[in-house]
Amino acid sequence: MARSSSRLVIYAALGGNALIAASKFAAALFTGSAAMGSEAIHSVVDCGNQLLLLWGLRQAARPADPSHPFGYGLSLYFWTFIVALLIFGIGAGVSVIEGIDKIRHPHPVDAPVVNYVVLALSLVFEGAVWLVALREFRRHKGGRGWIESIRHSKDPLSFIVLFEDTAAMLGLLAALAGVSLSQLLGMPVLDGVASVLIGLILGATGAILAFESQSLLTGEGASREMQDTIRRIVDAEPIVRRVNEVLTMHFGPREVLVALSLDLDDLVPAGAVEAATSRIERRIREAHPEARRIFVEAQDPDAHRRAEASRLADHAADATGSA
Repeated sequence: MARSSSRLVIYAALGGNALIAASKFAAALFTGSAAMGSEAIHSVVDCGNQLLLLWGLRQAARPADPSHPFGYGLSLYFWTFIVALLIFGIGAGVSVIEGIDKIRHPHPVDAPVVNYVVLALSLVFEGAVWLVALREFRRHKGGRGWIESIRHSKDPLSFIVLFEDTAAMLGLLAALAGVSLSQLLGMPVLDGVASVLIGLILGATGAILAFESQSLLTGEGASREMQDTIRRIVDAEPIVRRVNEVLTMHFGPREVLVALSLDLDDLVPAGAVEAATSRIERRIREAHPEARRIFVEAQDPDAHRRAEASRLADHAADATGSA
């Protein structure tokens, strides 16, 4: 259900941006407005982004196979990162270049009323899509604050469309201000300034999305709440003497790998160990169904410390060699 609702938001954004892009290009060609041209490019980039997100959803849904035993969930994070780069590189870059050219070679905007009509319609369409994305984001964030929800979210689709639409709304307001002020004050250069401002808005949006996406792509662990729950479940088992380590990693918004290193009572029989391990796995999945794969390793504390020291030494050696 969650994934189908995400698709609904993307389809809504794609349809709205396609209509908006066509009207903006027509207005830009007719009036010669740099800000309107930047907004048209912005909408085209947004359309491409939504298509890439849909492709990412399709790739992430593929089942595990021998070459990808943990599935393809990370594909969604990869394509989200690509979307962020497109916003930053193409959307922001073209808008800034177009704006600088208009600042250096200003000329009055022809038939500005056309721009006003298109911008007003775009604000209506974009606002409708923004409300859909906002409703979906609120459903995902629960009781968390806005920033906290974005930082802790493992599903980039819950906020990336909202970010795009927010940037689009701000860009439309900047374009409207640039076109109207350039006409009212008789300063065509302000149209170019608005285009640069749109580029900066897109650049900031792309940078934030890239930062959040790369964090997910490089292997974020599960939430602190989930890790604490896992520790409580493990501590409740009588044969567990010590929890050496709890390692988690998201392979997708709703797919988490859990690896446990436990010091078990040496005197209990193998059958009791197997039964305890099965109980731990079952209780973790009952509390967090997203824990798709759970691995339990029986390891005494000294062996765990030696393994950890060896891993850290290898990592330091690799870092030194790379430097």
